[in-house]
Amino acid sequence: MSVQSNVEVHSEWGIVSARQAGRNLAKELGFAGVDQARITTAISELARNIYLYAEKGEIVLEGIEGKETGGAKRGLKIVAKDQGPGIKSIREVMEDGYTTSGGLGAGLPGVKRLMDEFDIDSVAGEGTEITTIKWLR
Repeated sequence: MSVQSNVEVHSEWGIVSARQAGRNLAKELGFAGVDQARITTAISELARNIYLYAEKGEIVLEGIEGKETGGAKRGLKIVAKDQGPGIKSIREVMEDGYTTSGGLGAGLPGVKRLMDEFDIDSVAGEGTEITTIKWLR
């Protein structure tokens, strides 16, 4: 499956563009409305984190097929990456209620709950890469 979209995030408009691209790709891949909303919400949170904490980065959206199922399983992979300051304590940011921006603290734990797979890699001073997958039901 070769459907892919890269969206630069360096302003509020980048967040909006990433959301729209994600919703469009999710619809194209056959996701139902509720899962489209989950995907869009996850993208919005990831893009907003890039904008708030790293100032710029990108959201990469890709239609994928599950290797373990011989391609029978299809989904949408979202990769949020930046070259920002990195996350000092992944354990802390993954706790419900933890916030550095004065928000609700639902951010990354919320993204993890909305998606089927979630992986985070961050190096202080080098940046962060978060990969999430939502599988088509």
